[in-house]
Amino acid sequence: MRGCCAFVRGNGCCGAKADAIPTNKAMLLQIYVAMKAMPWYCALPSLSEYMIENGWTKCYDRVSEVGWLPHLLYLSLYLVFVEFGIYWMHRELHDIKPLYKYLHATHHIYNKQNTLSPFAGLAFHPVDGILQAVPHVIALFIIPTHFTTHVGLLFLEAVWTANIHDCIHGKLWPVMGAGYHTIHHTTYRHNYGHYTIWMDWMLGTLRDPSDEEGPHVNGV
Repeated sequence: MRGCCAFVRGNGCCGAKADAIPTNKAMLLQIYVAMKAMPWYCALPSLSEYMIENGWTKCYDRVSEVGWLPHLLYLSLYLVFVEFGIYWMHRELHDIKPLYKYLHATHHIYNKQNTLSPFAGLAFHPVDGILQAVPHVIALFIIPTHFTTHVGLLFLEAVWTANIHDCIHGKLWPVMGAGYHTIHHTTYRHNYGHYTIWMDWMLGTLRDPSDEEGPHVNGV
């Protein structure tokens, strides 16, 4: 497992020192925590599927039912809503002490660059992981949503959360990439956002990797 990071580092994508690479033991623990939570993670998509099938949501099956322009508008509204919802859910998991202590702290034991890996991206308390995905389901009751797009975005959550924990900062503005999220794991009070930096920028919690003096993140 460590060979992947060594290969990347050798090609200049990762400026980390050898001791900044997670140990096999750390990654195996992350895999263990993630696998324990995985069956519970399936509960929310199963619930949303049940509600969609029963016609309780604003989901539609085919783009042709609404047309491409409304579909793209609805998709934009969905993404804005999810960005807003996940920012506040994540922030409250930090600000409300019992939620942090009993739920989110499970994830934040990985609080240094040498403890972060893509596997940490799924190593949550299962209730924590479900809560952070709840905005995806709430959106279904408010915004007309293409069913397949909704399912695809839920799948993308797993890919995205693995990506932002790999400590390789892609520097693609305004994406809330790994550089920003590594800072979140070391300061606890910055960069709560999801796909973009906009919510943190508007609410004063943004901290840019380029402003960091120490080797908190890896550049490309």
